[in-house]
Amino acid sequence: MLALLAEALPNKVIAQRLGISERTAKFHVESILGKLGAESRSEAIVIAARRGMVTL
Repeated sequence: MLALLAEALPNKVIAQRLGISERTAKFHVESILGKLGAESRSEAIVIAARRGMVTL
């Protein structure tokens, strides 16, 4: 999920790729933001990259 978020994909596309509902994708994105302490998707990716969780 985090890798798809790093691709700057919208929730709809993330949901399609994972075979889940758009609502579930949105829930997971919000959960990732909360766990990383990020206020935006962009900030979450920067934090994740700095922690070595994703490669840009």
